[in-house]
Amino acid sequence: MTSQRQSPVYRSRLQQSASERGPETHPLTWRLRDDGQVVDLEDYQAKEGYRALCQVLEAGDPRAVITTLKEANVRGRGGAGFSAGLKWSLTMQGGDMPRGYIVCNADEMEPGTFKDRLLMEQQPHLLIEGMVLAGYANNARYGYIFLRGEYVESARVLAQALAEARDAGWLGPDVAGSGFDFDIALHTGAGRYICGEETALLNSLEGKRANPRAKPPFPGQSGAWGKPTVVNNVETLCNVPAVMLRGADWYQRLSGDRTKDGGTKLYGASGLVNRPGLWELPMGVTGREILERAGGLRNGRALKAWLPGGASTGFLLPEHLDLPLDFDTVGKEGSRLGTGLLTVVTEDQSMVSLMRNLEEFFARESCGWCTPCRDGLPWTVKLLQALEQGEGEAGDIELLDKLAADCGPGLTFCAHAPGAAMPLQTALRHFRHEFEQGVRHARGKAPADAIPAGDP
Repeated sequence: MTSQRQSPVYRSRLQQSASERGPETHPLTWRLRDDGQVVDLEDYQAKEGYRALCQVLEAGDPRAVITTLKEANVRGRGGAGFSAGLKWSLTMQGGDMPRGYIVCNADEMEPGTFKDRLLMEQQPHLLIEGMVLAGYANNARYGYIFLRGEYVESARVLAQALAEARDAGWLGPDVAGSGFDFDIALHTGAGRYICGEETALLNSLEGKRANPRAKPPFPGQSGAWGKPTVVNNVETLCNVPAVMLRGADWYQRLSGDRTKDGGTKLYGASGLVNRPGLWELPMGVTGREILERAGGLRNGRALKAWLPGGASTGFLLPEHLDLPLDFDTVGKEGSRLGTGLLTVVTEDQSMVSLMRNLEEFFARESCGWCTPCRDGLPWTVKLLQALEQGEGEAGDIELLDKLAADCGPGLTFCAHAPGAAMPLQTALRHFRHEFEQGVRHARGKAPADAIPAGDP
């Protein structure tokens, strides 16, 4: 049954028509309909849907799935870029091991990110097939889609697709007559950004407070309800069917000689660009190409800086636009690829206002479990508010440096605080003069010639 509902903002986010996409070059999006309607079960099966699952089940070798995924070098598309095949290979398996879980992290709350929503709302069966393949490879018999609570349309579409898959025998006992049992439950969250961290997500799934867990043990050894658990992002799982259908070599070739990272990526752009949206492109394309596809900046504005993959990544400069956007290259420049969705900052936007806005979000979304995050982020917000109003005092900027350093990797339970610190550290490094203006200005006067972040 095809959905007749429309979500006009997100239905138009993919800025590529069907004529530009094909199964050999666009494994994530080639099935999408130009009218924005849901690719239902009938349509999905007519376009190679569940064919990879049938081949894998017929071969009867779960370990081969993990081997193929490692050879393809499928890296996590949720932001960390960790090898999905390696993660699966570390899951405790064997005849004496309890059967675990596959958890899809669909808690897409990263500011500036909207790629997973497109996949779930328009192509839900691709995610379902990827999860069943993950379950077969990892000795799991049950899966959960942990969905951001605000994604009401995604929940409706996924619930319909799960029912279709059960009725057709792709979920439930004896999947496709193979003797393998696997089912999926849809779990909507209560709207907390911290649930994007995999162990906080698992606590929330179990009905507990969404605090991160100390590691080790890692979820692959002791995850949901103490059983081996694989947690992967929506886009990561959506890559699995095509890899299993066409092989690791094919997947590696998709990125060509741009990068050693295989496959394609849903890249995007938002902010003051003419055509915000998403494009499925080979891994390793440049920021310049993405901004060109977005139609450039509005009203002839000049680019000041850009975030390569959501609010928790570090700022890059215009001279970085020709770097390949892959995990390692962006990391060497002091940032992270993250979700691969660019957010632009123009010359007429205040970096101090932008950082105050971002840090307010991170401070509000802290779970409060560890001191640098719980106390340091609100303190950061107060300092930025003072600088924004021209009321900063001598030493405030140095204190911001220290607070950001105290929230760095290895000093907190999870990556929330380091994610909040990275844009602040890079903003202070590249645009320190803007922060210094907040100390010198008279009371109540904002930095000159600047508009607050987010204003049109």
